[in-house]
Amino acid sequence: MGELILIRHGETEWSRSGQHTSHTDLPLTPLGERQARALAPLLAGRNIALTLVSPAARARRTAELAGLTGPVITPELHEWDYGGYEGVTTDEIHRTRPDWNLWTDGVAAGPADHPGETPAEVGARADEVLAKVAAAAAGRAADEDIALVAHSHFLRVLTARYLGLTPAGGTLFQLATGAVSRLGTEHGKPVITALNVTWPESLLPKAEPETAPGP
Repeated sequence: MGELILIRHGETEWSRSGQHTSHTDLPLTPLGERQARALAPLLAGRNIALTLVSPAARARRTAELAGLTGPVITPELHEWDYGGYEGVTTDEIHRTRPDWNLWTDGVAAGPADHPGETPAEVGARADEVLAKVAAAAAGRAADEDIALVAHSHFLRVLTARYLGLTPAGGTLFQLATGAVSRLGTEHGKPVITALNVTWPESLLPKAEPETAPGP
């Protein structure tokens, strides 16, 4: 295969405010939709043979606006389960746990349906996705890319695991909303070929006008 293209979804209200967002299914903001549409020229010229997408609406909408066709919904691409920290900002957590670090400490326990994940559990899930990618890439042409449309913390963990780092190594990689990164190889070794590529807001497509209601 060619490269593994990582796409973080566009902005939501909680990504703007810094609230941890895993299972809360928020839509893109108008800026988030502009960021998603701006992905199309960043992906132009790539031969994307397969797109795997998180089930979250914000990821699916990003893939749609970016012009990625035939996306395959992939449950393993969901964001880190933040458990009891869902909707909570890091500053709020630090009021009671001043030394807390997501990458090493994990999250507070949540309800039964969203109990939270440890860094190791997220890393294991990232390994599952990478195994799926490897299986899907088998036999593909050297210029055929695979795209993953998902979420910041999960994609950062996946990048760390791709490079052979522990899940906590994800702390080294920043991913803005609407960012594109690429993972490839050099001399047979895994490398990052692009990281956190975005358009400045001044160059994003203009917001699409609202459709006037019918008579």
